[in-house]
Amino acid sequence: MLPPLKPIPIKDRVSVVFVEKGQLDVLDGAFVVVDKTGVRTHIPVGGVACLMLEPGTRVSHAAVVLASRVGCLLVWIGDGGVRLYASGQPGGARADRLLYQASLALDDAARLKVVRKMYALRFKEEPPARRSVEQLRGIEGARVRKMYELLARQYRVDWRQRNYDHTEWESGDIPNRCLSAATACLYGVTEAAILAAGYAPAVGFIHTGKPQSFVYDVADLFKFETVVPVAFRTAATKPSNPERAVRIACRDSFRNAKLLPRIIPTIEQVLAAGELPVPKPPEESVAPAIPNKEGLGDAGHRG
Repeated sequence: MLPPLKPIPIKDRVSVVFVEKGQLDVLDGAFVVVDKTGVRTHIPVGGVACLMLEPGTRVSHAAVVLASRVGCLLVWIGDGGVRLYASGQPGGARADRLLYQASLALDDAARLKVVRKMYALRFKEEPPARRSVEQLRGIEGARVRKMYELLARQYRVDWRQRNYDHTEWESGDIPNRCLSAATACLYGVTEAAILAAGYAPAVGFIHTGKPQSFVYDVADLFKFETVVPVAFRTAATKPSNPERAVRIACRDSFRNAKLLPRIIPTIEQVLAAGELPVPKPPEESVAPAIPNKEGLGDAGHRG
């Protein structure tokens, strides 16, 4: 007897695949993209962490069901990959991890400890003592602007400031277009890992008030070692199609940096800095009438 099929852990998957102008469907039991001429392109969706759906893409019910079962996050993005409109969460979040994350975000002292840990991991040094979250955010912003300037000088890119108009994508300069496309790649992969681990993308610590606040928090920890140098390096070549060039470069960067195996352990490390215990369920709580199957014992699995 063969063992039952199990989802592939996030750490062992391909990071991200982009799909544009095609019908996502399931044909002959396989996940395929069918173009307007009827040509099928197979996608091993069970080994992909995140599928980014660009304008012109349609998804069948069967495709969504299969993506959910194998744990592949579907993300609907805008032209050029600059906007993340919505995402389809396969499986469900874990109540214990959601309560743990929320308790840290609602406790001022614990939240500050988490933010300080994020700062230390991002800049490889301890943040200044006796600073509030708002003060740390200001220090972070100044350092980020300086790092943009240094990278632009290193790759000899004409850089003014971080700015783009999402309503007129082509109006942006090449460096900003490259940065936007690169960070969209990172956000998609990061959100897939957050959902896989059972946390809520909306409950952030530095960023707040947006559906992907925690995605931005976690992605920032890896941004300057992965996608930002890639964006400036690509912009320096002045490619005819900056978005496509950046995506290919980001895919290689994620693989070289071994990004997927690192995201979930980093999330656990950051949240542990808050020094709060994981909340236990109330004694009077009622267990599920139909219990789920035992989990796989790995936070990188959904289900």
